[in-house]
Formats: sequence, structure tokens, C-alpha cells
Amino acid sequence: MAEPVALVALAIDAAVGWPAGLYRRIGHPVGLFARIIEACEQRWNRADISPGMRRALGVLTVVLLLMVAAGGGLLLQTALGGLHLGWIGMALLAWPALAQRSLYDHVVPVAQALERSDLNAARQAVGAIVGRDTAALDRHGVARAAIESLAESFCDGIAAPLFWLLVGGLPGIWAYKAINTADSMIGHREERWRAFGWAAARLDDALNLVPARIAALLLCLGGGGWRILWRDARKHASPNAGWTEAAMAGALGLRLAGPIAYDGVVHHKDWIGSGRADATAQDLRQALAIYRRACLMLWIIAAVFAVFWGSIAP
Repeated sequence: MAEPVALVALAIDAAVGWPAGLYRRIGHPVGLFARIIEACEQRWNRADISPGMRRALGVLTVVLLLMVAAGGGLLLQTALGGLHLGWIGMALLAWPALAQRSLYDHVVPVAQALERSDLNAARQAVGAIVGRDTAALDRHGVARAAIESLAESFCDGIAAPLFWLLVGGLPGIWAYKAINTADSMIGHREERWRAFGWAAARLDDALNLVPARIAALLLCLGGGGWRILWRDARKHASPNAGWTEAAMAGALGLRLAGPIAYDGVVHHKDWIGSGRADATAQDLRQALAIYRRACLMLWIIAAVFAVFWGSIAP
């Protein structure tokens, strides 16, 4: 893409996010992916189907998603590519796949609630962005949960979609969003999902492999933490999430991850980082500042990419 499609998409997202009024009227494009996944899961992920067949049907679900997401993106990109200023339309179609503003707007209320010592409000706010149990979290646990979500979502919500937009245009960014949505819905290790969600989980791991490492480097450039990044990035169960969490833990001098409860069951995960475990609202504010700097660096990358390709385009 010689035109500044990615840069404009980032600018629109930073300015308005995905407005609540627009969400109420038309939802969000990933809602289409969710409906496809839900329909396939209800029909094909039944207990009376063998694990091997459920794995095969999970692969078929991923193929259907890619046909819709990448195929639809390719059709739209082809149509717009022949138009004068069609790149503006491509930027508008890429914008909903980015989540700079949305992520920031979801994390800030957690910091605000912690700053006014309203633990119940803080738990409620962080519960909107994490999957773990939040009812018993103390203020340090709430702050850690928000920081971990901010670090991980910097990759899933911004760096990775932008990477695939730059690499593959509209087909690339929407294929990534479809697979990332599938991973969040069915890519789990519990017995119910293990076979059916196998393809979604493995493909999501592959698609995040490079972006996660780029995202971690940007977080370290924005706040430091190199030593912890190299030491602890592989301690996470995910091959990718540990990179951004380790970068953020090192930058803030905190310990992140550790034991986490889901549906009343405590999972004993390794700690990432070797600093304090008592994260505070101030740490969360510092994490948001690092996040903003890392997002700015993504803007610079998008601008350089447009200039570079513009210089070599015929």
C-alpha cells in the first residue's frame, strides 16, 4: 500500500474509537465473525461427535471464517483500488479493526476508580476487560489485571491488526480479526473446546508470532524493561502473550501474572517480572503512558511504511 491507509486508519481510531451510538445501531464487524463461530460451534461441537471429527470441523470453521473475512476484504480492496482516492475508503474499512481508543477508554476507568478508593467500581471496570474472576481481587490485584490486559491487548488490538494491514491490506487485517475472535471464543484448553478450537488457537498463535515481539520491543522502547523481557517472555502459557507482559512488567518494576482464578478455580501460573506485586493506580497510569508512547511509535512505522512504498511504487 503506497497510500497512507494504515496511518489514516490509526488516526480515525485514535480520534473516535468505535462510537457507542454506532455500536448500538449496527454493532461491530467482529459480531459477524462471532455469529458464524457460534453457529458452527452449536452444530459441530457436540459431545456425540468424536474428538477427531470435532477437530476437523473446527478446521472447517476456520476456513469458513477466512473465506468471509479475507475473501470479503479482497473484494472490497479490489473494488476500491480502481477508484480515485479509493485508499480513503480502505482506511475507513480498516479503522474498525483497530482498538487504540477503545482499549484506552476501558482501562482509564479502572485507574480512576482506584484513585478514588472505590474498589467495587474498580472491580466492575476491570471485569469488562478481563476473563478472570474479579469479585475477590484487592486493589493490587485489580491494578495488575488491568496492566496485564493493557499489555496483552496492545498486541491483539493494535500492533497485530496493523501488522497484517501493512502486510496484507484489508484481507490481512480482517483475516487476523476473524481468527483472533475465534481464538477468544473457542481457542481454550478446557475439554469442551480443546478439539474444536484447536485450529483457531494454533492459527492465532502463528499470526501473533511476529507482531507480539514487535509490540514487546515498542513497549520497552517506551518504558525500558529489556532485561525482564529477555528473561521472562517465555514463562507465559501463551507463546506470544508473555512478550508484552514481560516488557510491561520490566518497564514498571512489577510482578505480573501469577496465580489467577477462573470460574472459582485457581490456576497457579508463573510470575513474570521480579519487582513488586502490589501494583497501584500510579503504576496503571504509568502503564497507560507507556502504551501511548508505543502507539505513537506504531504511527511512525505506518508513516514510514507509506513513504517507503510510495517511493518505490511505479
